[in-house]
Amino acid sequence: MSSEAGRSGGPGGRALKARIDARDLTVGVVGLGYVGLGIAAALVRAGFDVLGLDLDADRVGRLNDGITDMPHLGADLAADLRATGRFAASAELDRMGGCGAVLICVPTPLDDRREPDLSAVRGTAERLGRLLDGGDASDPRLVVLESTTYPGTTREIMLPALERGGMKVGKDFFLCFSPERVDPGNPTWHTKNTPKVIGGITPQCAYVGQALYERFIDTMVPVSSAEAAELTKILENTFRAVNIGLVNETAIIADRLGVNVWEVIDAAS
Repeated sequence: MSSEAGRSGGPGGRALKARIDARDLTVGVVGLGYVGLGIAAALVRAGFDVLGLDLDADRVGRLNDGITDMPHLGADLAADLRATGRFAASAELDRMGGCGAVLICVPTPLDDRREPDLSAVRGTAERLGRLLDGGDASDPRLVVLESTTYPGTTREIMLPALERGGMKVGKDFFLCFSPERVDPGNPTWHTKNTPKVIGGITPQCAYVGQALYERFIDTMVPVSSAEAAELTKILENTFRAVNIGLVNETAIIADRLGVNVWEVIDAAS
């Protein structure tokens, strides 16, 4: 087998990439918050049919009526999506079983012990695994987790749930982690022009995942594994938190000294 054939995941990977290139598949986006809805919009603009899935029936109803409650994405976003005829929203999560690709953008809030609550991730993975029970190498799927989580989640939680019914990664489905990097309300950086990291469970998974994302993201940053992608997100968040904390402490010192902290920041820059 050639290196290209191996990297593409064999016939299944090449067939799925061909469908992606032709926009001949529906992409399911699970979770229609500020991350998922932004991704859904970018996919639609790139020519894909998109099924948005969310358990919040009220949100789903508003989106199908052309109303969005996230104005930073554009006051007319939902109406524009509806007008294309390529977007629909549903509260019936079982419909993701008919999607050629499923991007999971569900929340992972901290619980009362300050640990990530992965119940939405687990529930989505287990439901998708049941829907695709048995696998079908002639109709492979792409599954990508975008939710912020700890390194190991994609391999230790997503993978077993999807393989439980007999599906095989790299053959019946391709599994990746691509962390969301949305800065809500930023007028310059948005979904399409923000560089996007992606890592697969296998190189073949990364190959297929990148084939989809590079159709609606300007700059892709592939890494060697799902764990590398997961840790990249943790480092980015930690770097930001540490720097925000540093500036806040400097502001306190500047105030006590009677110094303008913005003058100090500009000078240091």
